[in-house]
Amino acid sequence: MAPDDRLERVARRYWLDRATMETIATEEQVSRSTISRMLDTARAAGIVTVTVSPVHGRATAMAAEVGARFGVLARVVAVPDDAPDLARLEQVAAATAELLDEVMGSGMTLGLAWGTTTSAVGQHLRAKPLRDAHVVQLNGAMNTHSSGVGYGSDVLGRFGTAWDAQVHHFPVPAFFDHPETRSAMWRERSVRRVLGLQHSADVALFGIGAVAGAVPSRVHTEGYLTAADRADLAACHVVGDVCTVFLRADGSWEGIPLNARSSGLTPPALRRVPRRVCAVSGSNKVVGLAAALAGGLVTDLVLDERTARELLTRRTAARPPALWSR
Repeated sequence: MAPDDRLERVARRYWLDRATMETIATEEQVSRSTISRMLDTARAAGIVTVTVSPVHGRATAMAAEVGARFGVLARVVAVPDDAPDLARLEQVAAATAELLDEVMGSGMTLGLAWGTTTSAVGQHLRAKPLRDAHVVQLNGAMNTHSSGVGYGSDVLGRFGTAWDAQVHHFPVPAFFDHPETRSAMWRERSVRRVLGLQHSADVALFGIGAVAGAVPSRVHTEGYLTAADRADLAACHVVGDVCTVFLRADGSWEGIPLNARSSGLTPPALRRVPRRVCAVSGSNKVVGLAAALAGGLVTDLVLDERTARELLTRRTAARPPALWSR
């Protein structure tokens, strides 16, 4: 049997240096089969140990790290790194539906920001009839091409059906043409009723808006933003949105012109909701998610393992990327 020091040398070359058996055999002046037997001997002697970390254990540890770093209750979904983006989204949506099943009860109100992610969450809800439960829309869906009613109704309807809850639509534009129009609309009694429900919500559910990626946010693919809007957002260094309210990398939202015309719940109002559940899947959402976390908008976070890893390893850029310039 080869001496332990020689076994260690061969093992290091193979396992740490990634040298081939042929290369090591040439260096040691032995046959390839001898190197193979030496590697087996090194493992049997305990010189080499191989550990396979359970995926779920890794996700749990990552959730704890995300929670400790960002001050949120985090759930990290174990999804293989090579899984398609749509499959990743579905896994996160299913985990978010499980979370909502735990936190929603009779007499409670959910504030729902429509979007690609929240729509997917609705498809995974378990039937759980509640007494005196309400689902209220947090942002308008109309634009110049569509009333948005059909899409918004479908999304909210899934939640209402699952919980036997009363659904409250918000039939206003996603973005008004003029800030003064929004101010006038907000004085209408019918609109004020919905605003009151939004502000009294017990739980809010939302995703992170982003323009890039394999699963782009609906607000960026359905004609809600003009070329001028995109130019303004790029000039303001916007990195994402929550409830169609746009954020800079540091989580600030004030002074961004389009926010004065948005129908979405503002960050100060959102922060008053006790439980704020954010579901995120995809690398294109990481910068926007970091902004939402910096702005204190999230209490409960559900994300897939790869997105969590990128969030944890992300370094704050000197200047946020202009994702909105497209």
